[in-house]
Amino acid sequence: MTRTHATGIGFVAVLLWALLALFTVGSAPTPPLLLNALCFSIGGTLGLVWTWATGGLSQLREIPWTTYLFGTIGLFGYHALYFSALRMAPAAEAGLIAYLWPLLIVLLSGLLPGEHLRIGHLIGACLGFAGAAVIIAGGGSSGFQAEHLPGYALALLCALTWSGYSVLSRRLGDTPTSSVAVFCVATAVASGLLHIAIEETVWPETILGWGSVIALGLGPVGLAFYVWDIGVKQGDIQILGTSSYAAPLLSTLVLVVAGIAAPSWGLAIAAVLITGGATIAARASMRR
Repeated sequence: MTRTHATGIGFVAVLLWALLALFTVGSAPTPPLLLNALCFSIGGTLGLVWTWATGGLSQLREIPWTTYLFGTIGLFGYHALYFSALRMAPAAEAGLIAYLWPLLIVLLSGLLPGEHLRIGHLIGACLGFAGAAVIIAGGGSSGFQAEHLPGYALALLCALTWSGYSVLSRRLGDTPTSSVAVFCVATAVASGLLHIAIEETVWPETILGWGSVIALGLGPVGLAFYVWDIGVKQGDIQILGTSSYAAPLLSTLVLVVAGIAAPSWGLAIAAVLITGGATIAARASMRR
């Protein structure tokens, strides 16, 4: 597999994650840890079936337990924080703060061996951050409210968790992608146990709610992890990180079309900034 091919596969995850906020809102009022358990049970089961069908089960026994622990913490932490943030703050605003992770990936990737930041990466990252800031400042329908601060804080921690996980995953380049299935199953088990301990059980109440949970498990909390794992390990992590600025824009557009978030002129400005930033950073990597 070429580096360009792997990068393209990784970007499929960005498209799937653009639906994460929509399905999370649709799954309400299911609490975050129970939602984690349900979604990762689906994603993990599909991953194990795929691993078995491709004859990769034997590889799983050779992976050290520390790798499984690292992957489980990454997936569990990100989604527990994300689902909690969207339950405590408006979906569009909290989702956009969580989508600061592409900016952080581009900056943190400069710390990896063999990688370095060029001026184009920094300019692109700044433009992308400005685009996200425009959406947060003018694209939300509810504006800034103090009671939403806990949700915004969780969304920021969410961004830090996923960017750190993605960058550090590059150090696990020899670990097969099939290991992600174990990460998902372990995350489901941990989430289920914590749910029993600290949450009240509230199942999805409608067909739409159950459909949203299943869609999460199949796409944004399923297939997305496997293609993202391929991208960050074998592709260009700086191009992936910067092109991921499309995710907050696409996610917001989906929420607007669904009637969950109100449209604004800031969206058009943000589109130019985000797309321009991604293009500049991508060209910087191509010149390397």
